[in-house]
Amino acid sequence: MIGREFHERLLESSFPDILGQEEAKGQLKSALLMGRNVIIVGPPGIGKTTLARNVARLLPKVLVNDCGYNCLPGKAVCPECLAGKTTKTKVISGEQRFVRVQGSPDLTSEDLLGDIDPVKAIRFGPASIEAFTPGKIFKANNGVLFFDELNRCPEKVQNALLQALEEKKATIGSYTVDLEADFIFLGTMNPQDTSTEKLSEVLSDRFDLVYMAYPEAQETEEQIALKKGKKAADFPPQLFSRMVAFVRALRNNKKLSRLPSVRATIGLYERAQANALLRAGDTVTAEDIRDAAVSVLAHRIEVKPSAKYMTTPQDVLREELDDFLQKGDYR
Repeated sequence: MIGREFHERLLESSFPDILGQEEAKGQLKSALLMGRNVIIVGPPGIGKTTLARNVARLLPKVLVNDCGYNCLPGKAVCPECLAGKTTKTKVISGEQRFVRVQGSPDLTSEDLLGDIDPVKAIRFGPASIEAFTPGKIFKANNGVLFFDELNRCPEKVQNALLQALEEKKATIGSYTVDLEADFIFLGTMNPQDTSTEKLSEVLSDRFDLVYMAYPEAQETEEQIALKKGKKAADFPPQLFSRMVAFVRALRNNKKLSRLPSVRATIGLYERAQANALLRAGDTVTAEDIRDAAVSVLAHRIEVKPSAKYMTTPQDVLREELDDFLQKGDYR
């Protein structure tokens, strides 16, 4: 499935939806060229999912059976195609073969691998392929399986994934099915999230890790906000730069343990414009930013335990805002 055309597109691609992150892009290309399983590690809101979708877009269109599991004609994977019941075909893009699994403590191995349908088990027998209903890992056949926040999954799911990647088999109860699905595996982890399951050494040994961070340069973050954010009012360039610098300064604040993402920058950019419109103005002022800051940022930051009894996220925001917004006249 991952043939010459994909490799050529990968070599030529700059992953245009992601600004900056050149080191991460290069590492990802290197891993994918060798067919490696990859986990993208980084804080929230920096484009990990967008980068994974960019990879899926590089996959060439393919002719598949119209079964929902992207079985290639002559190479059946799902029960319907194995039984010869699927006759129609269709052409689908790489992005249509992007399957996302959201990691959470509630995720089960059956969600990932599939399950035995009790009604079909009675009709065809419990060990029959007809009784098996494939899970999301099969839906990613000939595409990209994107496993978001892999380290939030329980150990049982991690073990199921390990077997699928290492042995190409899926065990559901006493039933074992060969996993013929062919896919690119991309996962993510947020190192700041403490409510997670630690990946076992055996599982982590199956992956290469690619690290992403907050935008290296302020200019890059400004470009991201302008590209991704909605435009509704005039935003003076100097004030806009100060606003972005304010969010970036919070990431260096020693009182904080959880830091604002690039989504926070985009949110503050949009909400400041909305505040300007609400006061019947067409140009953003420093007060518009100030009025939006707590709503946009307070829940996105967290004060370190050593300081949380002396200050609050709201206090930290007001302190930083006073410092930044008083350094110039932006009205």
